[in-house]
Amino acid sequence: MTRTILAIGFCAMGWSLTVSAQDRMPPIPVSQQTEAQKKAVAEFAAARKADPSGPFVPMLRSPEVMNRARAMGDYLRFNSVLPPRLSEFAILITARRWTQNYEWDAHSSLALQGGLSAEVIKAIAEGRRPERMAADEEILYTFCDELHKNQSISDATYARAVATFHEQGVIDILGISGYYTLLAMVLNTARTPVPAGHTPALAPFPR
Repeated sequence: MTRTILAIGFCAMGWSLTVSAQDRMPPIPVSQQTEAQKKAVAEFAAARKADPSGPFVPMLRSPEVMNRARAMGDYLRFNSVLPPRLSEFAILITARRWTQNYEWDAHSSLALQGGLSAEVIKAIAEGRRPERMAADEEILYTFCDELHKNQSISDATYARAVATFHEQGVIDILGISGYYTLLAMVLNTARTPVPAGHTPALAPFPR
């Protein structure tokens, strides 16, 4: 249902959504994995109760990077001081900035489940500022938008963010933004496709 809601706006605007080019870094067969890679996969599976997927598939080329990134993600995704509605919002803002369809595919439904409105999600997907946000959502959006566009935060925006999320919350927002930027860079470079049967939801920004 979520993907249907989000797709309506794109179809109405006549955007052409195309499947990504060939995956540059597909899964490495077990028979071709090094001992370090096999060890990293086992550690990943023990921590996440699942085999590496998404960005962690290309990351396995550097197994130490993969598991250190996974460990950071364990906190930022599941244990940060932000509620899921806000942490997923920050992830979607980052995914849209990078036109990262795998991230968007994974997190748009989680954002909706966490309490972010379909209208806000649709606005982010279309590359525009949402019109009706909760007060904390507006502060988070302004913070992340400035961060991605200006590579800095104004005094006024910083003061509002600290007053709302406190200093730990601000660091967690920065951590989420930076972490999912890393994953987006990996996914875009590797050209990791969305899961089979899923359609990329984000159109590239005009250049």
